[in-house]
Order: sequence, then structure tokens, then C-alpha cells
Amino acid sequence: MAHCTDLDLDLEERCRLLDEWVDKRRQIAALEAESYALLVERIGVHDSDVSESPRHREAIYRSMIAEYSAAGHIPKGSIEYAFTDARTLSRALPAVQASFASGAISAHHVREIVRASEIVDDAIRDGRVDAATMGLYEAAVLVVAEHDTASRTKPHARKVAAGLVGETVVETQRRAASERCVTVRSVGDGLAALTAILPEWVAVAISDRLTQMARHIVRTRDEREPILEPLDDTADSLRLSDLSPEDPRYGAYFDAGVIAADGTFVIDPLAGLIDPMTDPTSPDIEHLSGDTRTLDQIRADLLADLLLTADPSEANGTGLENISARIQVTVAASTLAGGDDRPAELDGHGPLDPDVARGLAGRCKGWARLFVDATGLVTETDSYSPTEQMKRFLRARDEHCRFPGCRMPVHRCEIDHNHDHARGGRTRIDNLSHFCTTHHSLKHPDIDERYRWTARQTPDGAVTWTSPLGRSYADPPRRRVMFV
Repeated sequence: MAHCTDLDLDLEERCRLLDEWVDKRRQIAALEAESYALLVERIGVHDSDVSESPRHREAIYRSMIAEYSAAGHIPKGSIEYAFTDARTLSRALPAVQASFASGAISAHHVREIVRASEIVDDAIRDGRVDAATMGLYEAAVLVVAEHDTASRTKPHARKVAAGLVGETVVETQRRAASERCVTVRSVGDGLAALTAILPEWVAVAISDRLTQMARHIVRTRDEREPILEPLDDTADSLRLSDLSPEDPRYGAYFDAGVIAADGTFVIDPLAGLIDPMTDPTSPDIEHLSGDTRTLDQIRADLLADLLLTADPSEANGTGLENISARIQVTVAASTLAGGDDRPAELDGHGPLDPDVARGLAGRCKGWARLFVDATGLVTETDSYSPTEQMKRFLRARDEHCRFPGCRMPVHRCEIDHNHDHARGGRTRIDNLSHFCTTHHSLKHPDIDERYRWTARQTPDGAVTWTSPLGRSYADPPRRRVMFV
């Protein structure tokens, strides 16, 4: 006769809480879908008002948005997006609307699917594709949206839409580039949000360079001496260069931290008022604390420093020559050679203008040629060997952390032996994948087995994570295939 243990009951309780939470999230999504249906009804009232008073169209719209924003305590922009999404769902995306109503996708998924559908809608109106194309778009996007996060749905939906309407993604990116701008918006308490709308590859490179510089500062800030302004900046100020290294005062004042950046003494040692060697606690000595800024604060300070102290120069060209940040681009050889204008791929983000890809390639220091099978899945790289070439393959296949829903780029991840190498796991492609530090630590052997996750990879590259509750979550590899 089987007996229930405290461990069994505890596991059962954890599973119950997880199941109820997932179910509640579905209910929330279904309720969100109902709220969108109410917005569609309100749009009908709006359209009726406009037909009666067309001259007041703008005022009618502004009043409606303001009312819903105030009543729901929701920002104006969010309300406008909600009305746009609701109208598009009811008019052009019935399958997405049904999935939303069932709770299979969230409002965040809907937002990304609707935005990406715009180029398909434009192509249908222009007569470049027929109306049935939108149904194909829905079917292809929902395959991912119903089983993955909104952030992963976004690049997939964009790629599907681009494939269905041909080369439109190139034209769209070139047209969108004309909308680049910089704006400033106050956020209160003496702070403001500086927003730059830039080509995606430029923004990603800027972010990566700021992060590299900030991490260098964090690593080395304990090695730098505090910088003090001299109290006496006259021509008669005593400077470090006035003393020889053999002078006892040289080392004493250096160790006490009373030397300014320009070598000027903050406290005049010749005055004979203090002796730092014997009285380091003297109130005449200013002691500075170290750099305690967070990584985000350092990045913000670096951005300000770079923009305020650097001058643009014609010698810098377009800026491509100065890109030292890391971005990964996949481009077909025929496109690189100028034989066609198929979109390249800014890995982990989405399509990239082929002209930009060719420009970057001309200044690239490293290449990796990729081979794909009939389904579009990367299978190997050139000059294959179990060292750097294997890493190239994994970077191309994974693009980001392989924990379900995580989009941390591979250059910020670690390559992990899914089956621990110390326990017999082999160093081969179907046992290696990229995990970010956060998710890699979930399966670390030092973690108590009650909280430890496991990850196993199948030959097709899919990684299945198993939680401490025994639940499995699969992350299939990205497929480099266009839906046409």
C-alpha cells in the first residue's frame, strides 16, 4: 500500500499553484479579448458620430481617447494602441482574434502581430498580393505565438510578413530610416528621457559598446586613485614633480590620497601642519569613497560623456568604420555579392537592409560560412572541427539563450554541455547550446536538487528544460526559412 509523504504533498501543492496561475493567465487574456470587443463597439459609435459631423472628426477622436484614458487610468498612447489593435483584429485577423479570445495568446502578442501585419495589409490594398495572404500570415505567426513569448513572436512575425509580400522589408526599412529622430521628455524629479529612434543595428551596436565600456570601468575602478581638486591652484603650488621619489613626503602623500589629478598637492606638506604618515585621520585630509555606480548608471554617464565631449568628423564617414561593438549578421552569399537584395538577418532581432549588411561585411574582421538543409536549419559551418568552428555553428543556430522565452544574445551567453561533461557528456553539437548566466545557473550541480533544473537536447537541436516540479518546457531551434 502506497503512502503519501510530506515531499509528495509539497510537490502536489507546488504543481497546483503553477497550474492555477497558468489558468488564471489564460482567463486574463480572455478578459482582455472581451475588452477589445467593447472597444470595437465603441469604434462603431465613433464612426457614426463622424459620419454625422465629419468636420469634427479630429475632436471626436481626441475626446474618445481622452475619456478612455482617464477612466482606465491608462496613458493616451496605450489607449490608442488598444483601439488600433482592436479594430485590426476585428477587420483583418479573425484567427488571431479567436486565439486571443481563448486565452492562448496575450495582449502583448496581439500588439506585435498587428504591427507586423501592416505591410501585408498595405500589399493587399495595393494589389501586390491577394486577400488570402493575410490568412497565411495568421496561420504562420500563431504557430510561434501560441507557444512562445511576445518578444520572440515579434521578429518571427516580421519575417513572415516580409516573406509573404516579397522584398517589402527592404523598402520598409529604408523608408523607416527617414523617421530617425531624437526627443526629450521630462519624467520628473530632475530627470528626463532622451529617446533616439535609430536603425536597429545602430542602436544594438551603441548599447553593446556602452555595456563593454561600463563593464571595463566596473572591473578597474578599484585600481584608480580618487581625483581631488587642488585647494591651492596658484603658480606656487607644490606639485608631485617637485619632489624626488626618494623624498619621504613623496610616498606619504601619494598613499594618503592628497595628490590631485594634475600632480598638485591638495594639502601643502611644507606648511608642516600635518604629517599624513603619522596622522592619516587628520580633518585636513579629504577622503573620497570609491565608485559605487551601478552598471545602468555608468552606461548613462558614458552616453552623456561621449555625446557632450566628442565632435563629429568627416573622417569618420558613416560611423561604420568605428563600430567596435559586437553584432551578428547572417546574409546570403548571393546578396553579399550584389546578385539580389534579399534581406539579411540581424541575429536575435530581425531583418536587416542588405545595403547595410554589405557595408558591415566590407569592414568585418571575421567570417563564418553557413550551410543549411532543405528546411532552412543550419547544419554545419565551413572547415568544421570541434573547436572554434563548432562555436560558430552554435552561435548561428542559437542566436540567443536557449531557455524558453529568453532573448539574451549569444555573445553574452555561455556554451553549456547539456549533459554534464564531468558525467560523460560529449563535446558535440547536439549536446551544446548557449545559456545566459541566469539560466545556466539553474542547472548548476551546486544547487540543491529540489530546486535544480535539467536541460536535454535532441538531435534536431531542440532543448527541453525540466523544472524541479517535473514539468517540461521545450525550446526549438530557430528556423532560417522564409514563408512565401
